[in-house]
Amino acid sequence: MRRILSGLWRGILFPFQIISLPFRLASRFRKYLNTEPEERPIGEVFADLATSPDTRRMLWDQVEALRMHLLRMVAVLGIAVVACFWIANDLMEYLSAPVGGLEKLQAIQVTEEIGVFMRVSMSAGIAIALPYLAFELWLFAAPGLRPRERKLGLIGIPLSTMLYAAGMAFTFYVLIPAALPFLGSFTRISQFWTARDYFAFIMGLMVWIGLFFEFPLVIYVLSAMGLVQPKVLSQQWRLAVVIIAILAAAVTPTVDPVNMGLVMIPMILLYFASIGLSYIAFAGRRKRLSDEQKEGLGMEANRSGA
Repeated sequence: MRRILSGLWRGILFPFQIISLPFRLASRFRKYLNTEPEERPIGEVFADLATSPDTRRMLWDQVEALRMHLLRMVAVLGIAVVACFWIANDLMEYLSAPVGGLEKLQAIQVTEEIGVFMRVSMSAGIAIALPYLAFELWLFAAPGLRPRERKLGLIGIPLSTMLYAAGMAFTFYVLIPAALPFLGSFTRISQFWTARDYFAFIMGLMVWIGLFFEFPLVIYVLSAMGLVQPKVLSQQWRLAVVIIAILAAAVTPTVDPVNMGLVMIPMILLYFASIGLSYIAFAGRRKRLSDEQKEGLGMEANRSGA
């Protein structure tokens, strides 16, 4: 009789448990974000490897966790690439619009068409899976981060994705339309571009510029961690402009100053935006350290009074 009543009671509570599940998950996730990690110097960990079985077990647990994260990343990436097979032809048609469509390109090798198809599918799959790949890396690193760093890392995932997409969009809609006419009219040689070279050129450029657009977010994170100081960035802006010019010359497909300037201008603007973000992150870090120091002094004063 008790089992029947217990089963009946669980059946009555089941709909309420389903309704409350999102709230319970949100509460658990919020608690996870605000949990302070166990701080232990890395030197002490390596020193205990030879003598402490618990330390070795903890290290192997971390290796196993990393293995599982990598397996999930590879699985999701494979699914994304396979899913992109259905849109690869349309994507190739869209990316070839600056030269007049796929019929303006040619294949001179037997395996060139399938090679281009796989390259486009792979690149699209990586772009689609990028937020999840970053989330898996965050999940692996989160247990060792402080609550503020944990939240910044989580917020940085969609921001990094948007910046990367903005860089790729800038390349395709601004840089490539300006670069291709110059490349095609530099001499009177007839242009018969192969599909392999064209898509390698287009997608390689989009990847590099997309990575450059991540620079402000990287500087903000490094400043929040105390590894980069905004004062140094603001003082060395002339050197930064020279380095940006060198990078722009290496990445830009043409040798003319117009297309090189199209790459340099957003990179310089991103650098100065990075300085502002660095000041914000550094000020927040300094305030947090000051609050922690005051809290520590207050605790010591209470102990002395006791």
